[in-house]
Amino acid sequence: MENIALIGIDLGKNSFHIHCQDHRGKAVYRKKFTRPKLIEFLATCPATTIAMEACGGSHFMARKLAELGHFPKLISPQFVRPFVKSNKNDFVDAE
Repeated sequence: MENIALIGIDLGKNSFHIHCQDHRGKAVYRKKFTRPKLIEFLATCPATTIAMEACGGSHFMARKLAELGHFPKLISPQFVRPFVKSNKNDFVDAE
């Protein structure tokens, strides 16, 4: 887990999909979590940048992540559009 440079999170109501990348942009880890398990997982990770789309629950999650020592970045939905890929699913959204 020490080679993770960036984590992307797709926030959902009950489940959260994460996509972890190293410094070269290569996918290192992808997994689906519930809220308590996600917080538990991120507490064990070294401090890193975490990107997520701004939505209703993202500000709460950003505060939690900052408490854990991470650097949360919220991306406005209007600026997420250029990153959207054709096959839509939650893991692709996290990427």
